[in-house]
Amino acid sequence: MIEVRWHGRGGQGAVTSVELLAVSAIAAGKYAQGFPSFGPERRGAPVAAFTRIDDKKINVRSGIYEPDVVLVLDSSLIGLVPVTDGLKPDGKLIVNTPKTPEEIRRELNFQGTVATVDGTGIARKEMGVPIANTTMIGALLKVIGVMELDAMKGAIDHRFGRIAQKNLNAMKRAYDEIKILN
Repeated sequence: MIEVRWHGRGGQGAVTSVELLAVSAIAAGKYAQGFPSFGPERRGAPVAAFTRIDDKKINVRSGIYEPDVVLVLDSSLIGLVPVTDGLKPDGKLIVNTPKTPEEIRRELNFQGTVATVDGTGIARKEMGVPIANTTMIGALLKVIGVMELDAMKGAIDHRFGRIAQKNLNAMKRAYDEIKILN
């Protein structure tokens, strides 16, 4: 089972991303859960969301406290939120930033896999808005390899309609452009 914790800010689409990823994984024949963890937060406040994906039935129904992967939608949360707390020592950290994986590794002193991509820059170019949630799904899929990028098409088409292709293009670019440091 792969367990992913997402860190973002209210309004950045972390919850939408975990739902789209879970729906797509299920459509691809996997078992999945996607759920948020937030209280009365307002737009811009730190939020967390979670995804589980497995090839067999998922019986656990608790939060994710020791994720295999942490994805940071907003790099300004680094230092504000302890993003690597509970992340397995051999886990994977994916950050939406123009910084290199080496810079993030030094900044957080994390020795597992570190991957970076300028998801916000890609979203701005491909979709005309700096909202990188769907863009970062592409980065995540490249790093964890649990399903093909094409598995997202149905959920993205359904959710975004006429702007779905822009989201898919941004996702593909993040998939292709992510830098990974093992």
